[in-house]
This record gives sequence, structure tokens and C-alpha cells, in this order.
Amino acid sequence: MDAPSLAVPGSIEAVAAGLARSGYICDRRSATAIYLAYHLRKPVLVEGPAGVGKTELAKATAAYLDLPLIRLQCYDGLDESKALYEWKYGKQLLYTQILKDKFTQSLRSSATLQEALSELQSVGDIFFSEQFLEARPLLRALQQERGAVLLIDEVDKADQEFEAFLLEVLSDYQVTIPEIGPVAAVVPPLAILTSNNTRDLGEALKRRCLHLRIDYPDAKLEEQIIDVRVPGIEGTLREHLVGFVQRLRRLELKKPPSVSETIDWARALLLLNVVELEPEMVRQTLNLLLKYEIDIEAAGRQLPALLASPHRNGPAT
Repeated sequence: MDAPSLAVPGSIEAVAAGLARSGYICDRRSATAIYLAYHLRKPVLVEGPAGVGKTELAKATAAYLDLPLIRLQCYDGLDESKALYEWKYGKQLLYTQILKDKFTQSLRSSATLQEALSELQSVGDIFFSEQFLEARPLLRALQQERGAVLLIDEVDKADQEFEAFLLEVLSDYQVTIPEIGPVAAVVPPLAILTSNNTRDLGEALKRRCLHLRIDYPDAKLEEQIIDVRVPGIEGTLREHLVGFVQRLRRLELKKPPSVSETIDWARALLLLNVVELEPEMVRQTLNLLLKYEIDIEAAGRQLPALLASPHRNGPAT
């Protein structure tokens, strides 16, 4: 991508280092995906459980490349007008009222019906020009002179019709506005799509994108993440809390704790001046890690075993 940004990824290692400077610790696979997406001008479809850093990857990429982050949050019922553009109907109405007298005079001075229609047509064209256009995320991303990182978040929540429209936009980085004509990207945005796998995405969209799956990190990577995101937490406590979360994920839970919840828990422990994981303190703060009462109860029953050995590799029994 020929974006005149301050940071041009020269290697996969440079991407990993740049993301780390932006506060995002990733594995080589994630850095490779961003490197290829930048140079091949292909969108990246990032799949995985909620809270493992998919959205944060887009934010860190924008910070690393020194590009604006433009976010489109997907939801059921999202349509073209909310994602691409809308007309500023209030402004159009205001201008109509202001120019009402001029319309009347122009029509009275017209010698024929054809002249009157031509006069109305010329005025109508003004009202459907760029000054009355409200750009939504997709169009804003195409209009950025230096390029942008376009985050299309939770694309699996949008319906299949919108997915088909999105495929058209991402294929040529161009859209057509009927009243204005085609609008092509000055610099194609680096598009990052995220999915929590609530539904299967179409094969056509998957073929168009590079694929990246981000799962729960191993203990070593999660410790590095906590070290960066929660500075000041003591090393032994960091190791123990990550080990506890790693073992917690091996239980049969409705919603295992994500990386973002590990970060929240670590921040809470730091705030509470915790120096070691004591059963009662862990029990009182489990709601930061687990979001369902049935999971909290299950973890509570396993708590002695979960805390028995910080370096234990197997699941609690």
C-alpha cells in the first residue's frame, strides 16, 4: 500500500516491534498478517473468541502506521445508508426555505414549462452535491488522503445482504453514489474485519480476505501482555495470576475469561495492593474474570485446587 505514512512495514519483525511500541504484544502470525495486508492491499479477517485482542489489533495498527482509525460497528439491520453515506436532509430543508423566494421568482420568469423544469433541475443538482453529503465510515475511509485503518468490527453480526455489499466495496475500494458518480479511494485503506463466529461468513468474503485467528494466548505471551498493559505489577504475582487464569480456562465454563478480563483482574489486584493470591480475595474478585454466576459457582468449588500449584500445567480436578 503506497500510503505516505510515517511507518512503512519493512519486515514482519518491524511490524511486531511497531505494534509492541503501541502497547500490543502479538505472535509472529499476527504480525505476518498485518505485514501482508499492508503490502498486498488485502483486507484481514480476524476471527476468535471475544476479548482476545481483535479490535485492539486494529487500534494498535493504526497507531503504529500513524494513520486514522475509522471504525464501523456492525449490528443486525445495518444498511448502506448507515455504513456508506446519507444526505443531510435537515440542511437541504433549511436551504430550501432560504431559497424559496428565489425559486418562485425564477419560475415566474420562465417563458415555457421546459425552462421552468430546467431551472428546477439545476437547483436540484445543487442539493445533491458533496456539500450536502454526510459521509459514514466506509466513505470516510475512502476519502482519507493518507489512507486509513478501516476497522469493520463484529462483521458476523451484520446480515448476508450487507456482507455482499461490503464485498463489493472491499474488492475495488470504490463506491458509486447515484447523484454524484463513482468515488474511488485516494489511498486504499488497510481493512481489518473482526468476527466472533456468531454465524458463518460467506465463502466469497473469506476468499477476498487474508485469514487470521487469534485465540487465547499461552502463559508466556499472556505474561508479556500483562507486563505491558499493567506496568507495576510484581513479577511473581503476574506469573501466578496468569497461571490461575490459564487453569481457569480449562474448566467447563460458559464463558472462559478473555485476555481483556485478565488485564482487568490484574489492574484490580494492583489497585487492591495484593501481593499474593489468597482464596478469599480471589473469590471476591472472580466476577472480574467470569461473567456468569454458574461459572463463578463452578470456579468457587474448584478454587482450592486452582490455587494449589501456580505452576501446574494440567486442568483442575
